[in-house]
Amino acid sequence: MYPRSVLSSPALSSASRLSDGSSRHSDQGHRTKSQTDFEIERPLKGATNSPSKRPSSRRVKSDYAAEHALRGSVSRLLSAKARPFTTCGRIPLDPSALVLFFRSKSGITHSLDFPIDVDYDTPPALDVLLAACRPHQTAGINVYPDRDSLFYPPNLPLTATLEIANHPILDAVRNAIFPNLPVGHYLITVRDRLEVMASGCRMTPQPRTLRNDGRVATIVVTLPVQYRGGALIVRDAEGSEEKFFGGGQPGEVEWAAFLAECEYEVETVQQGCRMSISFAVHLKTYGPSVDPLITPSEHFLDLLSPVLSLTRGRKVAFYLTQDYGINPAETIAELLVPHLKGSDSLLYHALKVFKLAPELHWAAGGYIWPLERTVECGNDAVPETPAMMGFGAPYTSPSKRSVTMQARPMSYYGSPAEDEELDMMKTDSDVIRSRVEESGAIPLVEAEIVVLSDWAGQMTKERVHFASGGDLEKLVVNILMVTYVP
Repeated sequence: MYPRSVLSSPALSSASRLSDGSSRHSDQGHRTKSQTDFEIERPLKGATNSPSKRPSSRRVKSDYAAEHALRGSVSRLLSAKARPFTTCGRIPLDPSALVLFFRSKSGITHSLDFPIDVDYDTPPALDVLLAACRPHQTAGINVYPDRDSLFYPPNLPLTATLEIANHPILDAVRNAIFPNLPVGHYLITVRDRLEVMASGCRMTPQPRTLRNDGRVATIVVTLPVQYRGGALIVRDAEGSEEKFFGGGQPGEVEWAAFLAECEYEVETVQQGCRMSISFAVHLKTYGPSVDPLITPSEHFLDLLSPVLSLTRGRKVAFYLTQDYGINPAETIAELLVPHLKGSDSLLYHALKVFKLAPELHWAAGGYIWPLERTVECGNDAVPETPAMMGFGAPYTSPSKRSVTMQARPMSYYGSPAEDEELDMMKTDSDVIRSRVEESGAIPLVEAEIVVLSDWAGQMTKERVHFASGGDLEKLVVNILMVTYVP
């Protein structure tokens, strides 16, 4: 009789074997079910049918329950790790340096200094602040209106010396709950509201429908006011829950952030007063297409205006000048738009000011690739070397040459060796040209594109590697910014 246990990994199976003193004699009689799911059969010590040497059913059930609990715990851990919806941290800030300024309904401006302990001394400005606050919206019938949480009206001026832009909070939020934001996308914050909960008060669940301002997340900063209880509870759309208890060490201010799809509430404050400022986090795009952060100067636009006026009705192109370090054989040039920098970004934005639609294309040797095509040169079969053919000659690694698709001057008075080298270059150029045409590139003349360049400035140079005649060569590729001027 062989008791069986199904284990999910070698690590767990080894642990299970250690739980049985007879496991070291279990090398025989085992079999594997699959590579990732093992089904192991092992005989009992002594291979006897004596009931006294059989493992008790209680012990087997205990081992199975432990493994089942471990699997469930690991599954929950990995699920929470796969999609975090909250993050939190602390701001190293001296509470005495924090001041809150607000204007009451009477038009008088007040200042509230921190830290605050209402059980020891309640500042008069805090009473004025509480009198100006309004209760939160609640769902259903409010049985205890005197226990509602309060918020300061958004139409009354309110500011604080705490500026979260001075702390890397947004970087932490981006890394924790927005790790896949592409380059050119950034987060900004807008102060939302000041929330106050006195002793005995709580905040009912605040659904996301109450925050229809286009935010992607919310940051809650707990102000340094002494309180007990009042834990912040955040739930995502699937019902997962996170709880933040606040407090912290002296000289620190706690903050928590969560996605806009979450709802949050605050448990009953048992003692003291809980105050917090919430900030709405919005997603903005830094790029040539949406909400650019830079604007070309009037002088630069004045220099570009006559160029566009003299090229009306034509397709014009400019060479990019910055280095981007990408492989033209693996990506299209248009994907560089969010990554444009320096003079390239300035020119792109300037063309957008004139309501033009610039595009990025790969170009080389008077040829230009279509918008959706990559640069493909193909590879020749590597010829056999003498060492490969069995002659014993040493094999040398292929040389590396940089091939540019530009016209080369020809000399009528060169030596025969120079003429042979020119003929070889011409042959290589013809081969590369045929490959370029096969990859979909067309001549600039055929595309009716006028390149505006003085041939004196720097140009972007990306390289495509390919094998030709046993050599590893590199085709130098430029990037053209093409637009039609109506």
